[in-house]
Amino acid sequence: MSLTFRIVLKNPTEGVEFGLQKGSGNKYETVQKQKVLKGDLHFEFMADIKKGKSGDYSLQGPFVQGPPLDRFVYIDIGTYAGQAGSPWSRRLKIPLTGISQELLEEVFNGQARILETKVPGTGKDGGPNCATVKPFEGWHQIEKGSK
Repeated sequence: MSLTFRIVLKNPTEGVEFGLQKGSGNKYETVQKQKVLKGDLHFEFMADIKKGKSGDYSLQGPFVQGPPLDRFVYIDIGTYAGQAGSPWSRRLKIPLTGISQELLEEVFNGQARILETKVPGTGKDGGPNCATVKPFEGWHQIEKGSK
């Protein structure tokens, strides 16, 4: 069973390339690369939901990073996203926490929706937001087809 996630990067730093990290370690690629001129950026990915022996659900897949109880997704920024000559080499870590077992059960039973989060794209220093998103407002269900 899979679930669609959407990340909205609010007002990211202009002229900088951003992309979703697929894979980890030295064996990753940056996909859905986007360079902002004005406005927000949107990234979508799928994660598999696996039901464990204890009945709990966990998220897995090529975009999902970290240990089972602390999953997250990376947005690569500047040179990490493949932008040659960028003064920025950053990653933005977006937690996959706060998703209830009840919600995953609904998805697992075919009542799928999209989970969306909106995070700031510009940091306090005026450059691209990086490190773990704080404060993190979490993930919210939206209807498929919503923008």
